[in-house]
Order: sequence, then C-alpha cells, then structure tokens
Amino acid sequence: MKVFQTLSVILVSTFFSFNLSAQGIAEKQPDLSKKNKSVKHLYLDVHHVGPGKVTTKDVEGAHQKDLAVQEKYGVNLIKYWVDEKNGNIYCLAEAPDSESLRKTHAEAHGLLPDQINKVTEGEEAAIKGKQNLYLDLHIMGPGKVNAASVAGAHQKDLAIQRKHGVNLINYWVDEKNGTIMCLAQAPNADSLINTHRAAHGLLPVKVDEVKQGH
Repeated sequence: MKVFQTLSVILVSTFFSFNLSAQGIAEKQPDLSKKNKSVKHLYLDVHHVGPGKVTTKDVEGAHQKDLAVQEKYGVNLIKYWVDEKNGNIYCLAEAPDSESLRKTHAEAHGLLPDQINKVTEGEEAAIKGKQNLYLDLHIMGPGKVNAASVAGAHQKDLAIQRKHGVNLINYWVDEKNGTIMCLAQAPNADSLINTHRAAHGLLPVKVDEVKQGH
C-alpha cells in the first residue's frame, strides 16, 4: 500500500511539473499572427471615381468610416488627396499588406481602389502658405526605377524649385511597377513640369491639382 501511495504521489507531481513546463513554453512562444500584423508597409492607393463624381466633403465622410475600422485590419490611414476635377482620390497608408487596406475600404464604405501601390517615400517638406497642391505621375516602367535614383533626381528638383515658384513636399516610388508620384505646391501645373524638365528631364505623364484631406 505504501509503495502504491508513493508511486501515486510521484505520478501526480510529474504531471503537474510537466503541465507547468508546457504552460511556460506556451507563454514564451510569440504570437506570430500579431507579429505579422505589426510589420507594416507603405501603400499609395488610387480610386478613379470619374469627373464630377466626387467632392472633398464626400471623401472626408468616407475617410472617417475608414478610420473607424482600420485597426481591425492593422491599417493606419495617414493622408489623402482629392482631385475633384477628374474624380481621383489618393490615399497614403501603412498596412501589413495590400489586401488589408482593400478590406478596410470594403468594410468602411465599399469604395475600392483601382490601384494599390507599395511605395518608398522621400523626406517630407512642410506645406507653405496657401499655394495650390499638385500630384504628378511619372511612369518609367517595371525595373526601370529605384528609390536611390529618384532621391538623386529629387535633389536636383530641390536645387532649382524656387526659380519656378515650386515647393516640393514629398514623393513616392513604386519600384516594382516603375512609377513615381510627386506632391508639390506650385503656381500652376506648368511650373511643376518645368521644374522637372530643367532639373533632370524626367517629365510626368499627368499632373492633377488636388486638395489634401484633414
């Protein structure tokens, strides 16, 4: 009987020791799902709504809906710009992946982007005064542009921008698709185009006047 009792005590002790060890191991294991969500990339998405079909006020309402659900998908909507004339909306956001950003828009208001570009951004400058804002698009082609070369071209822009009354705010490079978008204040679209022409000759395929959201 004593042998049986002693054996029972040993088995019970071993069971609890094993359970505690297993629990400790489990507690030390990282939550990979949370870790993956914490790794965020920068995206610039584009919504083509159509001329006369969007206002800055409309987009402000949709943006507030985005903000209400973004945390669910690990997204951080940073800024947006609206081209009312041509009906384009540009959104800058941090997200684990492009699908998370798409799901945020889908749940918030159903207005899905036509493009979602993974980008690298430059060093941001301050907006000065009330001069008009423009977003331009350069299409170089897949494999024909990298962040380092664009940084060099941007420095050339900065060196002569005042001559044309321009204030370059920032730029975003999509290396995979070979596109560059620049945000700038300027008297008009031609002033921004002429800055690029004189600085390095890389001209945009289009320039949109935009309003920045709050």
